[in-house]
Formats: sequence, C-alpha cells, structure tokens
Amino acid sequence: MQSSLRKIGNSTGIVLPRAILGEIGLATGATLDLKVEGGVLIGTPIHTARRTGWAEAAAAIAGSEDADTADWSAFGNEGDADLKW
Repeated sequence: MQSSLRKIGNSTGIVLPRAILGEIGLATGATLDLKVEGGVLIGTPIHTARRTGWAEAAAAIAGSEDADTADWSAFGNEGDADLKW
C-alpha cells in the first residue's frame, strides 16, 4: 500500500489509511515515536496508561477558586480523605 507526503502548515505529514491504522491498533490522535534506522522510517505506537493525568486535573479543578467549582467543591463525601489517586 502506498501513501504520499502532504504539506500541513509549515510541516509535512503522511496520511495513513484506515486499514493500516486498524492493523496496528491505532486511531486518529494516537502518538508515535519516530526513528530512522538504515534509511527506513519506523513509527512505534506510544501507549499511555488509562487515566494518566486525571489526578492532577482533578486536583487543579478542586483547588481553583472560580465560581463553577466553588459551588460543588464544598460538598464532600464520607471517606473522601481515604481516597488515593
């Protein structure tokens, strides 16, 4: 299967056919580690653990002082102090 390089802003991109993405288990928005070995471009999928960064995002929201979070952040649940992210 062939594909072509395309101009994307100041960069160049390659369009990967859906069949190729499905074969390697990736979807639009996936991250690849790219390297060149012996003149061959190798793209290796970077898989991140699910929920990566959720704890930090929740802490940032809970610690913010905007009006939207101020309403609900004052209400806790029994056992909240025992939870670990």
